[in-house]
Amino acid sequence: MSEQILSIQHLSKSFGANVVLRDIDFSVQKGDVTSIIGASGSGKSTLLRCINLLETPTAGQILFHGDDITKRGYNVPAYRAKVGMVFQSFNLFNNMTVLDNCMAGLKKVMHQDRDTAEQTAKRYLDKVGMLPYIHAKPRQISGGQKQRVAIARALAMEPEVLLFDEPTSALDPQMVGEVLDVMKTLVKEGLTMLVVTHEMAFARDVSSRTVFMKDGIIWEEGAPKQIFGQPERAETKEFLSRFFDR
Repeated sequence: MSEQILSIQHLSKSFGANVVLRDIDFSVQKGDVTSIIGASGSGKSTLLRCINLLETPTAGQILFHGDDITKRGYNVPAYRAKVGMVFQSFNLFNNMTVLDNCMAGLKKVMHQDRDTAEQTAKRYLDKVGMLPYIHAKPRQISGGQKQRVAIARALAMEPEVLLFDEPTSALDPQMVGEVLDVMKTLVKEGLTMLVVTHEMAFARDVSSRTVFMKDGIIWEEGAPKQIFGQPERAETKEFLSRFFDR
């Protein structure tokens, strides 16, 4: 039986009178690669930000190994080390080198000494092909390279789950492939991933599970073969028809 890492239960999020997420329920098992698809404004990114507590849910629970992370006193920094996040806008520190960007969390959150943090950071930068650029500042490298550094930074914390918020949407088309290749390697290595994406081929061919969101609601979820091949909801069919000839 697979191990459940995350359980999202009756999660809702409102900004004033604007309800962005409505009664979201789903779980993440160890080794899952779950792609969350849907039109812009459907609540996908807000869902990820709630799971990482960058937004506070209005209602519901988020359980990590059975513990509710939304309860008062929960150790959020330790949780974020285990449930990492890669943003579409990279979120690198522009005044730091590539190496120092990757070491920051290791020193501050994991309390590694500089030598240990440097060894760890270099190992993961090498993994994503960015070791030759450790002394560069973010302004000196391409968007695809920045995103690979951001992935290395998240991986260096050795998370149980990695959340990706549209990791290729800020990239030029020719740079998308290099980031997707890194993600595909992580899939093969068994990393548990939750990916908000507009890359439908990735969601169809690489994911183990697909979730379709519309208007802040999960309309349909299942294996990619079912969602892309035989979707049950008319809304899912209409959305996918924009990407594939049906």
